[in-house]
Amino acid sequence: MFVTIYEFMELLSTDQGKGALARRALVRRALAVALLSVIALPSARLFAQDQPDDDARRVKIGFLVKQPEEPWFQNEWKFADMAGRDMGFELIKIGATDGEKVLSAIDNLAAQGAQGFIICTPDVKLGPSIVAKAKAFGLKVMSVDDRLVDASGAPLEEVPHMGISASRIGGMVGVELFAQMKKRGWVIEDTGALAISYNELQTARDRVSGAKSGLVRMGFPAAQIFDQPQKFPLDVESGFDSATVMLTKHPEVRHWLIFGLNDETVMGGVRASENRGFGAADVCAIGIGGSKTADVEFNKDYGTGFYATVCINPRLHGYETSAGMYRWITEGVAPPPVTYTPGRWMTRDNERQVLDELGLDE
Repeated sequence: MFVTIYEFMELLSTDQGKGALARRALVRRALAVALLSVIALPSARLFAQDQPDDDARRVKIGFLVKQPEEPWFQNEWKFADMAGRDMGFELIKIGATDGEKVLSAIDNLAAQGAQGFIICTPDVKLGPSIVAKAKAFGLKVMSVDDRLVDASGAPLEEVPHMGISASRIGGMVGVELFAQMKKRGWVIEDTGALAISYNELQTARDRVSGAKSGLVRMGFPAAQIFDQPQKFPLDVESGFDSATVMLTKHPEVRHWLIFGLNDETVMGGVRASENRGFGAADVCAIGIGGSKTADVEFNKDYGTGFYATVCINPRLHGYETSAGMYRWITEGVAPPPVTYTPGRWMTRDNERQVLDELGLDE
């Protein structure tokens, strides 16, 4: 029963006749109601303060990449965003181009309330530092593209990883380069193979060594495969500078087979060969990635030495890693320890079909 303050005062001032007992009962009820109100009000406020709003309850997942300007990583982010929309989590995208920025980015994620992150680090030997910082903040961590290693170079088995079948894809490149050399009627003695390498990265080593093994397996002389290191970042300019050095060293070579870590590196090699006076008829270059760099080259009206690329699927590396991290956070189900994704041949002739099937044709 609700009793106003005026009724309460009247009850206190009146205590006569047979209604006295009833009035006393009303007084007791009024006092009880008032007491409960005093107790309940702050409790309700405390309860409301303890309830997180929708934003605080939302799962937040970081996605850190080493070269945010590169098409491959842009596509990984695009598909990770799709996973976020489909599953209802917030994706926090951060470009971390060196070790200091990687560690700062993890601090940033923790401050924003993230529960885990996926990372492609610029230096895989940062692995122990990345894992230690993640554990300090209670963050789950998964690597993508480049696997985290310890100080001795051994993979960090505790960190789930999605990578690329690097050696196998490299082998595909080597075998196809040899086939194209034969198809074009080039004499082996007049042909050189330029391997633009980056030995600091396991994926790069595997791709390049796989291509060299493929060439040798088909009968190409190992002595005519020329290794030339490149510098980070692994882009067209770096590939150009690297290739120019080796092309200048071997003026006796009339035809060039060019390969390396990615489309950008190989494209740099093609640009360097053009700069040295080689036409499209004397160069056969095969990249890895299926990036916009390859797309631009395939759509040129004039001839180009960039023959093909092995298209790897950024949807798997963006969508599936993010979805796996979400399930790990919400259901406690960790991603597989190691997953390697395959590649598909892409040339000027089948580019549109491949990109459409992979969801990359915009």
